[in-house]
Amino acid sequence: MQRLGRVIFTLLVPTAALVGAWQGWQWWSWANRPMDLAQGDTAMKAVQVQIERGTSARQIGRDLERLGIIRSSAAWELWARWLTWNDDNGGFQAGTYELLPTAPMTDIAQQLWQGKTIQQSLTIPEGWTVRQMADYFQSQGVFRAEEFLALTQKIPRDRYPWLPQRITSLEGFLFPDTYQFPGDTITPQAVIDSMLDRFEKVALPLWNQNRGQTKLDLLGWVTLSSIVEKEAVIPQERSVIAGVFSNRLNRGQKLESDPTVEYALKIRQTPDRPLTFTDIRQPSPYNTYLNPGLPPGPIAAPGKASLEATLAPAKTDYVFFVARYDGTHVFSKTLAEHEAAVKRIRAERNARTRSTPQPAASPSP
Repeated sequence: MQRLGRVIFTLLVPTAALVGAWQGWQWWSWANRPMDLAQGDTAMKAVQVQIERGTSARQIGRDLERLGIIRSSAAWELWARWLTWNDDNGGFQAGTYELLPTAPMTDIAQQLWQGKTIQQSLTIPEGWTVRQMADYFQSQGVFRAEEFLALTQKIPRDRYPWLPQRITSLEGFLFPDTYQFPGDTITPQAVIDSMLDRFEKVALPLWNQNRGQTKLDLLGWVTLSSIVEKEAVIPQERSVIAGVFSNRLNRGQKLESDPTVEYALKIRQTPDRPLTFTDIRQPSPYNTYLNPGLPPGPIAAPGKASLEATLAPAKTDYVFFVARYDGTHVFSKTLAEHEAAVKRIRAERNARTRSTPQPAASPSP
């Protein structure tokens, strides 16, 4: 009888262990499984979660379970221990996350472990001024415009020694492009550093490879490129416009560029409100109708195409151009040709204005 009892005990112990292991595996499979969709739903939206610095793995698990993102905070804590065992230098990182309840718990843990926070895309078009950039950042809710503008007045030559000595602002050196930033760590300084890094990566190599082809220094190159950027609308004319300005500089003629006056007066002309003689007579170091040569600094952020065009301007005899109001320009070699083109374009515009039907008057009440 005792022998029979020992046999039964010997058989029961491994059987119980197998049953326990099987139950443990079933529990783990359940805990790691994505959350179930509600009846009738075809998708479950991401949930935005803020993880504060110093939050423990146990508390993160409890918060995720409470929010319905994972099934079991106990399973989360076990998995956190496994991650720590395999990577004792790692850890769940603070930040703002978009988490999908339809993802396995282990995938969610990996997202937090690697710090894959929300990314915000910010796009700065070619030809924008620092003021336009500042207003854009504020409109996107990332930081106040005045914070950004204040930092653009500080020249970080300790980290970017290539910045010209004579500049008092970063105007023109914040490279226009699309940038990705972690949504919870966007600061004015981080944005400025990224834009200067991009200038250093994209623009400086162009300058270093082609600086022997121009009489301009770095500041002059970026300044003239910014004027070309503001004047050129269609890509095909960019190098021709750069050629016109190069000709005028070489001949000692004033650039007489409208965008420099707009920059000085902080206005923007339109077909219905062009610059007036009063405007172009307003004194300013940036007014190229009054001052010979280049203005003191850039008037906008030139893109790569304008930087390239200024280094290799078209070989042309043109020294004048006038806008047609459709994005194209009429180029002229002499003042007489230019004045005739201006007169013709104004007459065409006046004729179109007169032929445009006017809206009917509202009926009297």
